[in-house]
Amino acid sequence: MTSVQAHESVGTHAPRRAAASGWIGSALEYYDFFIYAQAAALIFPQIFFPKEDPKVAIVASLATYGVGYVARPIGAFMLGRYGDRHGRKSVLVLCMLLMGFSTLAVAFLPTYQQVGVVAPLLLVILRLIQGFAVAGEISGASSMISEHAPFGRRGYFSSFALQGTQIGQLLAAAVFLPLAHFLPEEAFNSWGWRIPFLLSLLVLIAGYFIRRNVDETPAFTREEETGSVPESPIRTAFRLGGPDIFRVMCMALMNVIPTITTVFGAAYATQKDYGIGFSKEVYLWIPVVGNIVAALLIPWVGSLSDRIGRRPPIIFGALGSGLLSFGYLWAIGQHNVTLAFVFSILMWGIVYQGYNATFPSFYPELFPTKTRVTSMAIGQNIGTMLTAFFPVLLSQYIAPPGSADIPIKVGLFTLMAQYLTG
Repeated sequence: MTSVQAHESVGTHAPRRAAASGWIGSALEYYDFFIYAQAAALIFPQIFFPKEDPKVAIVASLATYGVGYVARPIGAFMLGRYGDRHGRKSVLVLCMLLMGFSTLAVAFLPTYQQVGVVAPLLLVILRLIQGFAVAGEISGASSMISEHAPFGRRGYFSSFALQGTQIGQLLAAAVFLPLAHFLPEEAFNSWGWRIPFLLSLLVLIAGYFIRRNVDETPAFTREEETGSVPESPIRTAFRLGGPDIFRVMCMALMNVIPTITTVFGAAYATQKDYGIGFSKEVYLWIPVVGNIVAALLIPWVGSLSDRIGRRPPIIFGALGSGLLSFGYLWAIGQHNVTLAFVFSILMWGIVYQGYNATFPSFYPELFPTKTRVTSMAIGQNIGTMLTAFFPVLLSQYIAPPGSADIPIKVGLFTLMAQYLTG
């Protein structure tokens, strides 16, 4: 594509095509990533770890969720560099293939009872590949959309990448609902949980063709035509935007909200050792409803950020969702399903989206075209990695099964992490 063609593309349908590609691709890729999160909290403690000590099984299962985030900084450096060297389209296709195959492979893993310690070892390896792959997704998709979007509408168009991730999380939770409802627990534990991972084959096929058919961005095309693509995007990124990379890293600690409330919250509500006793079927409706509200709200918040700026919704989302996390965990601790739904909608569905819908436009705007994917990927993925093992830390040391005042302890821990965000 020439510069003239790229310019014409921006003026016609390119922003919508890019937003649609980012939306669908992110939805499909984050479906893969979050079915693992659901399974790690709901089923993996029973089938991939020794049954002799349920508390150890819970901690170990949550740790396998966390190791996916360990690979994210490595993926950020490598996939970010690839996106700035070879284009946004190329890196998004690569991320999709890596994520799809690693998720599909989980469906065929043997259990601990069948092969012993080999089972969790294989699980960790596949989770590392997932984490590596997802590291390039949001930075690549956000850069792709923002570089296609017209000036003054970047917040609106870029928000669709995050609406896609919400849909992916929604599908990840929803796909378990009919299985938990219709299958006996023994059948669900033995083979039913594998079905969502098998469906990743459809995700892989659909995502590949969607991303192959989107145009490269005009901004990157101009970089190629003028010979401005850097030989070393990583070194250039730190030279041109080191302070902003650190800023993004700190802001990405906002991931503490979904990490703690979604992953630790699921274990707290459903694992027998905590004594709450929410059924899997009932609990799964809580993130489903919250994500439906979030998905509806995200484009409006993105558009609002175009009018009032990025900072106000981000600050409101950070402070408000941290405070509401107390109420959400307290409602679970009170065995009150109705209040848990209400707080989930307020915290996750509404308030958190002030940050979540805005950062896909805010982060890329901090960096020049030549290092945009690398800079955003490094900052965001290091920050999210730091939050990844919070569920393990909580379940092992701060709020283990049987301890008192779990909602207060976890809520204070969440607020401390968000203070660093500010």
